[in-house]
Amino acid sequence: MEKAVIIDKLIEEMGMSRRAFAERIGLPATTLQSMLSRGVGKASIDNVIKVCKGLSITTEELELMAKSGTTDIEEIRNLNPLNKMTEEEILTLAAHQIGHDGPLSEKEMEQVKLAMKIALSKNK
Repeated sequence: MEKAVIIDKLIEEMGMSRRAFAERIGLPATTLQSMLSRGVGKASIDNVIKVCKGLSITTEELELMAKSGTTDIEEIRNLNPLNKMTEEEILTLAAHQIGHDGPLSEKEMEQVKLAMKIALSKNK
């Protein structure tokens, strides 16, 4: 499914017109129209990010929707293995990724938790 079609459908599901949505996210309506008619891939990354934020999705989720052919965001989010992991599993994975062999210090644990919160907030 084309990204422009997905964006159009998600805007419609919000009960908004393209113009109202564009105003809400601070994008000229003509820019949104151009993005949707010419193709999302030809739009600036800043505008794509702005649209995705306005739809409460990430650019990665938009890409997954295009590949899978669905606009069901919950279905897409369930594909992300991080969404199925416990906090402890994520912290353990993070510790291994930074090459840490022993238990994390309290300071290291707080840094990993902060990084995890930032990463997870980008998925919402």
